[in-house]
Amino acid sequence: MRPLLGILGGMGPLATADFLTKLVQETPANHDQEHIPYLAYCVPQIPDRPAAILHNGESPLPYMLKGITTLRQGGATAIAIACNTAHHWFDDLERLGELPIIHIADAACAELARLNITTGAVGLLSTDGTVAAGFFQQRLSARGLKCVISTPEAQTTLVKPAIDAVKAGQLAHAHTLAIAAVQQLASAGAQAIILACTETPLAIEFADHSLHAHCIDATRALARACVAWHQKHS
Repeated sequence: MRPLLGILGGMGPLATADFLTKLVQETPANHDQEHIPYLAYCVPQIPDRPAAILHNGESPLPYMLKGITTLRQGGATAIAIACNTAHHWFDDLERLGELPIIHIADAACAELARLNITTGAVGLLSTDGTVAAGFFQQRLSARGLKCVISTPEAQTTLVKPAIDAVKAGQLAHAHTLAIAAVQQLASAGAQAIILACTETPLAIEFADHSLHAHCIDATRALARACVAWHQKHS
């Protein structure tokens, strides 16, 4: 069976579009026919992921499984999820969805290794839900890396408002907030910072800004991992 990537998106829509753009950018192709074939499922009505983790909100799992089922029925042979927090349900999604899933945190950690960042502290710019889920911290710890989390105040006044601003299409405002959040993590000792919410790269990339730490775009790292997957199975 030829590899066909299924993309579970909609969380949020602009972040999904950003992933699709980066998937194309990261594919070594000279003409159309060399690009990766994919199916994308972008249904924004999936319930809020952080609310489900932190406040016992409606579970997004059945909605995400519906998306994976749709992709599998369309012929997808592996899944990429264009949302970091959604990976809290990774095990259930892979088991019940009956398809392998390319994990975004593993992809981000591979990017750290590619940049030879193997010791020290790594910052995590993410939703409260992703922080609570802990899968980034676990993977960083397993690689001997310390994880630096934004302070509760920064999460409340910078990170969450930046994510919300991207979802509302207010990228200039999101940029200012996200840059301040990155600087706070760098000041706390992070030598590299994982942009571990798919909205945060959009905020950071809105305008040029000199940063004193490596920013690891988890979205782009996932795109690179998908390209590697396709090359391996073609």
